Amino acid sequence: MLIGAHVSPAGGPAKAVERGAERGAQAIQIFNQNPRAWKPTVYDDAKLEAYHRAMEDSPVKALVIHAVYLLNAASEDEEIRAKTLTSLIASLEAGQALGARGVVLHPGSALGGEVGPAIERAGKTIEEALDATEGCKLLLEDTAGAGGTLGRSFEELAALLEASGGGERLGVCLDSCHLLASGYDVRDDERLTAVLDDFDRIIGMDRLGCLHLNDSQTPLGSNRDRHANVGEGELGELGCSAFLSEPRFQDLPVLLETQGPDKQGPSPEELQLCHRLREEGIRRRGG
Repeated sequence: MLIGAHVSPAGGPAKAVERGAERGAQAIQIFNQNPRAWKPTVYDDAKLEAYHRAMEDSPVKALVIHAVYLLNAASEDEEIRAKTLTSLIASLEAGQALGARGVVLHPGSALGGEVGPAIERAGKTIEEALDATEGCKLLLEDTAGAGGTLGRSFEELAALLEASGGGERLGVCLDSCHLLASGYDVRDDERLTAVLDDFDRIIGMDRLGCLHLNDSQTPLGSNRDRHANVGEGELGELGCSAFLSEPRFQDLPVLLETQGPDKQGPSPEELQLCHRLREEGIRRRGG
């Protein structure tokens, strides 16, 4: 397991590697464009070379790109879907150039419309983006279930994967906070195991490409996406430890998206806590 954090890419992706290393991260996640603007970022050769040099001698072993939250592949607005497609293609191209493990995408929202047609619209947009690119995987993230967001259940994620063509480049990112908020009880080893058995049956563990570790400010089934620092929410240290020590997560990057103690993002101390909780969980499981 590669324990890491979402970090800022300001100054270029090489700077993101440095910020990850400063936190003791083994993996990093970045936005590849301004999260408040539609204009995609294209990295020039100098920035790509600097990034690959930075990675060579770094404790950071994996990169994940997170598509920005403006995207809505399921929108009924053709202009929004067109902008989403352009941005998603740019993210996948950046992921390929940087050697990313994948691009994480919130699949979109039906807003006030019907879920079935929204899934079909999202699938078509996603399939177009994959057809226009090569190599880099696209990982659909489960959602907390607020409003018309898609991906609130494993069945909905499976429907999205099918609508998107079901190809080998399609995968899933599971978020611990979103799982709890959407009604999946993952607060200890046994309950997490049962949830993952369902995931394997409905989607398949081979589709799982990365993880987000966030505690939750809100309780089981709240359908509210409110991240808490590790061990300080409804999951608590036991739930976070279960997530970190789950054997089926062994080879995956697990990325913190927490505010940290100073609201500047995950801190070195929080990553150290994650390593401690992982070790405790492995001992508890008899490993």
